[in-house]
Amino acid sequence: MQPVVTVGLDGSPESLAAARWAADEAGRRGLALRLLHAWPLLAPEPDPATASPHAADRNYWSQRLVHTAEAELRARRPGLSVEVALVARDARDALLDAAAEVEMLVLGSRGLEAVESYFLGEVSLPVVARAVRPVVLVRAAPGGGEPAPASPGGPVVVALDPRTPRDEVLDFAFHSAAARSVPLLAVHGRSVPLHAHTPWGADHGVTEEMTTDARTRLNAALRPWREKYPQVEVADSIRTTSPAKVVVEAATGAALLVVGRRAHPHSLGPRLGHVVHAALHHARCPVAVVPHPA
Repeated sequence: MQPVVTVGLDGSPESLAAARWAADEAGRRGLALRLLHAWPLLAPEPDPATASPHAADRNYWSQRLVHTAEAELRARRPGLSVEVALVARDARDALLDAAAEVEMLVLGSRGLEAVESYFLGEVSLPVVARAVRPVVLVRAAPGGGEPAPASPGGPVVVALDPRTPRDEVLDFAFHSAAARSVPLLAVHGRSVPLHAHTPWGADHGVTEEMTTDARTRLNAALRPWREKYPQVEVADSIRTTSPAKVVVEAATGAALLVVGRRAHPHSLGPRLGHVVHAALHHARCPVAVVPHPA
């Protein structure tokens, strides 16, 4: 069975933007695309032998939604394998189940232009926090269903803590950069400890030591991935300031931002760290949240 990228469709411009981005990503990676629409009130398919010809089709709008998107995406990406799935379930549960068997799950994200923020609703946030596979959130460009534009040739940015590098995050980031033929930028931020603050700023000796240690660890973490993906140009950025601030600023002009999340499969509630929250709320490029073991 061909690996799949699944995108959630709900009829909003944001979900259509996500579907277009997902189609392009599936094409880059040589994967199939699945369009998933979940609604608890979907009716079972009627039996043509017994159904009344005048019976109202409760599934009309759902079918129209997914098949219209399917036709457009086939035209956008000729040769792409596209399938549709109509599921009579709660959207959150359906997406979480779908995420367990795909290469990645893609969701639309609603930008609130007045505060340049994401609106993470009752579906998106729990899915991002609980999915066992990577989830990508895609913003729509203002006034339409196209993905928010990314800088041509912009890098894939990956947020890393070199003290605890995660193979799942690095693999996704390097693969994404290779598929796009763009550089990879590994970023790390670490706040200066209170004892190193002075009336005239941070102690230079402490910040220099922190930076040297982080770069040594980061180079060691990146070395096997540079060897696996020799075609990917790699750079790093290490700053002694808030990790969330470093990640959001580095995402400006990026093709994709990749952040890691500790997996809590039995958690009763969503658990997202402050770096992931900052990325989801403030980065304008697509954001991939990759789960890894705690």
